[in-house]
Amino acid sequence: MAIDPICKMNVDEKTAKLTSEYKGKKYYFCAPGCKKKFDESHEKYV
Repeated sequence: MAIDPICKMNVDEKTAKLTSEYKGKKYYFCAPGCKKKFDESHEKYV
């Protein structure tokens, strides 16, 4: 399981539909809103 960096929910890497890559690391998201926030402000959440 991965942890959504925005809301801290558990996200299953095998079934996650929303992902972003930043500085060579893959991040997983539970919802489009979380992914959007991350994509707009990477440094705030890593």
